[in-house]
Amino acid sequence: MSLSSILFFSFFLILNSITSSTASLGQWDLVQKSIGISAMHMQLLNNDRVIIFDRTDFGRSNLSLPAGMCRDDSNELVIQHDCTAHSAEYDVHNNSIRALNILTDTWCSSGAVSADGVLIQTGGFNDGDRVVRLFQPCITCDWQEIQNGLIQRRWYATNQILPNGQVIVIGGQENNYEFYPKTPSTNTVFNLTFLEQSSNLYPFVHLNVDGNLFIFAYNEGILFNYTSNTVVKTFPVTPDYQPRTYPFTGSSVLLPLRNLQGSSVEAEVLICGGAPWDAYDEATSGNFTEALNTCARIRITDPNPQWTMETMPLARVMGDMTLLPNGQVLIVNGAARGLAGWEYGRDPVLYPVLYQPNNQTGSRFQVLNPSTIPRMYHSTAILVRDGRVLVGGSNPHHYYNFTGVLYPTELSLEAFSPAYLDSEYSGLRPTINIPESSSKLTYGQQFVLHFSVTSQVNQSLIEVTMVAPSFTTHSFSMSQRLLVLDSSNVTAGTNSSYTIAVTTPNSNILAPAGYYILFVVHQDIPSEGIWVQLQ
Repeated sequence: MSLSSILFFSFFLILNSITSSTASLGQWDLVQKSIGISAMHMQLLNNDRVIIFDRTDFGRSNLSLPAGMCRDDSNELVIQHDCTAHSAEYDVHNNSIRALNILTDTWCSSGAVSADGVLIQTGGFNDGDRVVRLFQPCITCDWQEIQNGLIQRRWYATNQILPNGQVIVIGGQENNYEFYPKTPSTNTVFNLTFLEQSSNLYPFVHLNVDGNLFIFAYNEGILFNYTSNTVVKTFPVTPDYQPRTYPFTGSSVLLPLRNLQGSSVEAEVLICGGAPWDAYDEATSGNFTEALNTCARIRITDPNPQWTMETMPLARVMGDMTLLPNGQVLIVNGAARGLAGWEYGRDPVLYPVLYQPNNQTGSRFQVLNPSTIPRMYHSTAILVRDGRVLVGGSNPHHYYNFTGVLYPTELSLEAFSPAYLDSEYSGLRPTINIPESSSKLTYGQQFVLHFSVTSQVNQSLIEVTMVAPSFTTHSFSMSQRLLVLDSSNVTAGTNSSYTIAVTTPNSNILAPAGYYILFVVHQDIPSEGIWVQLQ
């Protein structure tokens, strides 16, 4: 970090310590010193296991496959006989790792989870670029691979689960999109001119509340009707004209959706960080430009939507944005200079930042406690059911290079516990008693949720939220979604118990069918979540 950056950050820490008083700034824990592979891609499934994988063309990993199991691939570019794993299942409860056997190259691929909880994973590199891989959530399951499951090669593509249960696969070095699974009407590819005009590498994609897709690439976005292959609306270019998608990698979230039973639902998109347009040319010349220190926010449901720019306390490229159960956004990982690429990033940003979207402009950011582990290119972050955020990955080099490079391959797995998990808030923390985890819910269903809180409850500060776990890679969490459910009539019972009437979303456009984590949030302190299946 440069001297000017150090001085600025020291000043900011002092300011932050004054403004935050005694409030906690979160805690880091090293949960696994090495999981044996680099967490380039991560997805939480509804059995509380996280599917993690990197790529097969590194050479041998540090995680062995079960005895007698090896991968033989004559098309492999690095090592054709490999008895090590390039995928693993992490058991959140037991803090344990199980090696998985992935056969084709998953380098820079994409994914989504189906309505019945199956991970649908698509594309990659070399012999994996047209493969569809399926993973069932069970304790003995392993990858199933479908050769030529995609019509075109997909490398650096983005996936989004759709209201009808299909997955749309967009871009990935192609200026088009396709669907999985195929139907007679979708057994083809569809051109998307917007990608040709902007960028087709990991565009930011969000399902809007009208059923269309918000697609953002480079520095501009469109509202897209994928069923008619038409652009519904073109959004303004971001005011600074700077790029935000790969390799100028910022991150993006669809902010929490509220008032779901109303006649209209507003939707806002937040995009933070990135790198200047000349960052690549500069980095290849040995100059590493400062990352962007701005966020761009837009209400995509407005008739005349405009971007609002905000300044982050820390510049960041290759950051990850994770929606927390209370609707706040954790920004973590990345670098202060350079752009995406193994040796193109400099000055790791070790300090996470909390973005509080409901605060007034100018008071939305808070700098949190730092990690000690740089998380550069190919880092990931995902929310798990107990409210922690798992953080892994960074710079997976060929041959798992741990020496001789500025930022070596990183195999550790950390957990960041936001302030709401501090023991000082235990009296405010709800516990969900009914429904039980893995309950099934239907659209527009009204049900009574039972919870308990040991201290006095502020009934006006109770919310029920529902979070769709995301497929995370390359600083973007695909299909990430948080819904604030309509709820009313908090009623006190006996022994610190309470009930609240809750209504699920009315349509699969607001919430595609599938597994969600349901939380009760009291004064911004969430309960441990329970799994529910919306169908």
